[in-house]
Amino acid sequence: MPNPRSAALTAVFLVMAFVPHAQGRAAEPDGDSVESLRREASKARTALEKATSQMEGRKKALAASQKQLQGTLKGLAAAEAELNRIREPLARLANVTYQQPGAAGSMAIFGGGSPDAALRSTADVSLVARSQQALVDRADDLQKRKQSLASTAQDLQSRNAIEQTRVQQEIEELKSKSAQLTKQLTAMLSKLPKEKRLEMSCDKRLAADARKFPNGLIPSKYLCPLPQKGRQLRADAALAFYKLNAGYKRRFGRDMCVTDSYRSLSEQHRVYAQRPGFAAVPGTSNHGKGQAVDLCGGVQSSGSIQFNWMEANAKKWGWIHPAWAYSNPFEPWHWEYGTEGDQ
Repeated sequence: MPNPRSAALTAVFLVMAFVPHAQGRAAEPDGDSVESLRREASKARTALEKATSQMEGRKKALAASQKQLQGTLKGLAAAEAELNRIREPLARLANVTYQQPGAAGSMAIFGGGSPDAALRSTADVSLVARSQQALVDRADDLQKRKQSLASTAQDLQSRNAIEQTRVQQEIEELKSKSAQLTKQLTAMLSKLPKEKRLEMSCDKRLAADARKFPNGLIPSKYLCPLPQKGRQLRADAALAFYKLNAGYKRRFGRDMCVTDSYRSLSEQHRVYAQRPGFAAVPGTSNHGKGQAVDLCGGVQSSGSIQFNWMEANAKKWGWIHPAWAYSNPFEPWHWEYGTEGDQ
């Protein structure tokens, strides 16, 4: 299964429909077209996830059928073994009946011509006949069961083989479609400015998955990159930061300066060791949640034009300078997304 970000990139069926509408326009798609592409991409990913779920269900049904086949083959082997066990006594009885078919012959076998001996011999013959019939009936039942099991096994094998082929074909089709759409979407995204490209590749729904991981242990695939190389945030914080960064860039003509963003648990341990009392206890930092940044470029100086601009505008995009950072300790560079949480 692809990771969430690659699924978000590949499941974009609108690409084929979008390209013709872009003809005759500027190389860069307009905002409405980009938003339309985003909505359709979300719908398409949902459809792909549903198809994948259905495929997984069919694979489970196939596994259950294979298990049934194994049980059937086991029963067939047991019937075959029992039939083999009674073949020898059946053969002996058949031989006795062939050699001594009548009661008289049987009397001779069981010794003597007296009336009592004859009665005993007749009883013995009846017992042998009943035993013979029981064995014959059991052999007949086993033979019928064997034939039924063999037929069931053949049917299961045939159906399972067809289902395996069908499932494999669906997997290959999904892989092929994924590769094709990835190529098309990559070409489309290459026409967008860096900020829009980042926005298109960052799925807000990843934020919910990121919250499931412990502080500082969020896998990279659940984070989104910032315009600043090497920096990442949780998806919802990253999307808000893109807007904040765009506003800052309009005002100051350059991207924001970022010295830190998401911080792994091991990195938080290092920072805490270097700055005891000035860094959060490892496992409690909002950096470890992927929703805090440390800024430079003037913002780190309280009362600067850049800092004042942040105070006046950052809240529009969900970013705040927490109350503790004004005094305990004083950290004008530290900004958080949507919370008055830990430093």
